[in-house]
Amino acid sequence: MENERHVLVVFPHPDDEAFGVSGTIMKYIDAGVPVTYACLTFGDMGRSLGYPPFATRESLHDIRKQEVEKSAKIMRLTDLRLLGYRDKTLEFEPPGHLASVMKELIDELNPTTIISFYPEYSVHPDHEATADAVVDAVTQMNPAERPKLHLVAFDKNTLEDLGEPDIINDITGYEDRKEQVMAAHISQTGPLLKRLAAETVDGEETREAYLKLEQFYSYDIN
Repeated sequence: MENERHVLVVFPHPDDEAFGVSGTIMKYIDAGVPVTYACLTFGDMGRSLGYPPFATRESLHDIRKQEVEKSAKIMRLTDLRLLGYRDKTLEFEPPGHLASVMKELIDELNPTTIISFYPEYSVHPDHEATADAVVDAVTQMNPAERPKLHLVAFDKNTLEDLGEPDIINDITGYEDRKEQVMAAHISQTGPLLKRLAAETVDGEETREAYLKLEQFYSYDIN
């Protein structure tokens, strides 16, 4: 991992940070790098109400807010921005609005790296709207001042189209804390936690997928 002035993490939902980037976030924080996590929605329109269900549609907003705040504490993240957009509606924001919000964050924080989703390879409409906003905001900048983009892609065609990720972070030593981060989002992660704990081939494959390496694609604006 390179020395960084500031790292900005941008995802649309509580728990998006947990699966693929929380180990990387913790490594940066423990190395003394300031990290800001901007979470655009509360994820309160998600289908999962717990396993077994313990939330209602009315209570899920507060539960998921508490979960992402707990996740931040486990990661020792001190700058959590909850932007409060309505879940599952980001694609319907006025053209350019989200990009302008991202540009304001970039201007404020002056990050050297932004971690977010990769456009067209992140499956969910909220993911795609977030990815587009981040890329659009960085595209507007003077090329000499642009932060690096380290982006997460997991569409079924990712490997075929993009090849192997070119940024691979070994998160050895962070396995337990990453499991705690995922467990903080218990309304969404119950089945995954069961697979992680299973002494089976599936359990071992799940641990290998989530607790060993975190992988990103660098994105060239040009």
